[in-house]
Amino acid sequence: MEKRRYIELYKSGELKKRIEKSISMLEFCKLCPRKCKVNRLNDERGFCGAGRFALLASYGPHMGEEFPLVGKNGSGTIFVGGCNLKCIFCQNYEISHVMYGEEVEAKQLAQIMLKLQTIQCHNINIVTPTHIVPQILEALPFAIEQGLNLPLIYNSSAYDNKEVLELLDGIFDIYMPDFKFWDSTMATQFAGTENYPFIAQNSIKEMHRQVGDLMLDENGLAERGLIVRHLLLPDDMENTKKIVKFFSSISTHTYVNIMDQYKPYGNIEGFPSLAKKITSAEFNNAVEFAKEKGLYRFL
Repeated sequence: MEKRRYIELYKSGELKKRIEKSISMLEFCKLCPRKCKVNRLNDERGFCGAGRFALLASYGPHMGEEFPLVGKNGSGTIFVGGCNLKCIFCQNYEISHVMYGEEVEAKQLAQIMLKLQTIQCHNINIVTPTHIVPQILEALPFAIEQGLNLPLIYNSSAYDNKEVLELLDGIFDIYMPDFKFWDSTMATQFAGTENYPFIAQNSIKEMHRQVGDLMLDENGLAERGLIVRHLLLPDDMENTKKIVKFFSSISTHTYVNIMDQYKPYGNIEGFPSLAKKITSAEFNNAVEFAKEKGLYRFL
């Protein structure tokens, strides 16, 4: 079994420094690009809804993720409550908006990671981690001391602070961002953030700088690298084409998941364009365009 870089960072004392720096960012919270500036060390709440501790909705082996993550035993997925993006159509609306879940401290989060390893999940896949980076880092020493040695996956909306991503260099083995909106008007309408397209591009570039193209082991399981996602929205091919073109500019070896599972959900009243599902023609057109741009590694 490959020895993880996060274990080396723990042994060298570097992980401790990064934990301390990330926790200090909670006092005047600037973990994500929204920079709410609330004191989360005093359990104040900003846009994401999280306070001092991580809110977890559920965890367990997930068989519905990309095949290189799932294998035979599933991806060890931890669903985090709250979100720093909160798209109005979120397919996990109860978790991201309603804040379903229970707060856990660092040792509890570590035990969850270890339990997923014990039941032979192939990785630890943290969904919506952006607003709880310090809490994740806090949990790692406890987990490492008890034998954690699985790939860690950062499964985000790509609305990430580059300064925070730099703290994660060598911690996460796999980055899996979902680039949602190329157009700032759309980002403002659906997520209340005009700067999302700019932030997402820079975040994904930084993620690729850290881990490179996706590498698989002899069993076809993901060991390290970047997986990019794009959730197709109805009647939105121009947005999709611009995002796919960006993916190809990162590397034509980029592993891409063009997702067609959108359905009307969440708080979409007043947006008739969101009131229908994706058609097979829209999905096929998106995949063909990606191939034209030189991409070839698809789910």
